[in-house]
Amino acid sequence: MSNTALTQGAHHIGLTVPNLADAAAFFTETLGFAQVGEKPLYPAIFVSDGSTMITLWQAADPATAVSFDRKNVIGLHHIAFKVDDAAALDTVHEKVQVAAGVEIEFAPEAVGDGPNKHMMCAIPGGIRVEFFAPGS
Repeated sequence: MSNTALTQGAHHIGLTVPNLADAAAFFTETLGFAQVGEKPLYPAIFVSDGSTMITLWQAADPATAVSFDRKNVIGLHHIAFKVDDAAALDTVHEKVQVAAGVEIEFAPEAVGDGPNKHMMCAIPGGIRVEFFAPGS
């Protein structure tokens, strides 16, 4: 199959969050991402899992910021991260269900009739994150 796309995958994904420290802790402490940079005056923190970089931007006024409504607002519906397999997905589930400020939308389950599995949660600040495990 010939690739005619002009792009080569995502360089980074930028997320505006209500609490920069909480969001950064979710990625670094819960998921094991590395902090690869920051701009304290912006403020922003950059984290990476070695494949995908996430730029976390602090909302200017979190008290008045409008939360995303996936059914009524145009924008990022969710971000999905791939994990190795169902066992890795179970490990992610164990870690995120005890992480501060995380709400599990649904635990690991089959995608359709399988064999792929996924789970969905909202990280601190409410951004929806899916974890996807390819089936064998």
